[in-house]
Amino acid sequence: MAELTLTTVNLATPDPPGLARFYHRLLGWEITAEEPHWVRLANPAGGVALSFEYDRAYVRPVWPSTPTEQQMMMHLEIRVDDLAGAAAHAAACGAAFADHQPQDDVRVCLDPDGHPFCLWLGE
Repeated sequence: MAELTLTTVNLATPDPPGLARFYHRLLGWEITAEEPHWVRLANPAGGVALSFEYDRAYVRPVWPSTPTEQQMMMHLEIRVDDLAGAAAHAAACGAAFADHQPQDDVRVCLDPDGHPFCLWLGE
C-alpha cells in the first residue's frame, strides 16, 4: 500500500487572510504562505498545518446542528492546560462561545466565520 500522510486541514472562508490571522493570534503559529485566496499556518511542532481557502458561497455553520441550517463539517480540538485562561485568550483573539456547552472540561468556541473549535482540558 502507498504511504499516506495527512499534512494540512483546510477551512473554507470568505476571508482567508482574516481567518488565518485569527488562528495565528490564537495558536501562535506563523503564516508561511499567503495568496489572495489561500493562506497557510505551519505547526511549529511539525504536525498537521492549517490553511484557509476562499469560498465565495460560504455559509456560516451552526452548532449544535439543526435540520434546517448549515451544519458544521468538522471542528478542531485544541488541548489546553488552563481552561479558563485559554478561554479568555480565545475571546481576546475574537472567538465567541457557543450557547450550548456540553461538558465542564471543554469550551466550545466559534471562530469569526462560525467554525466550531473545542478547547479541552488535558495533560
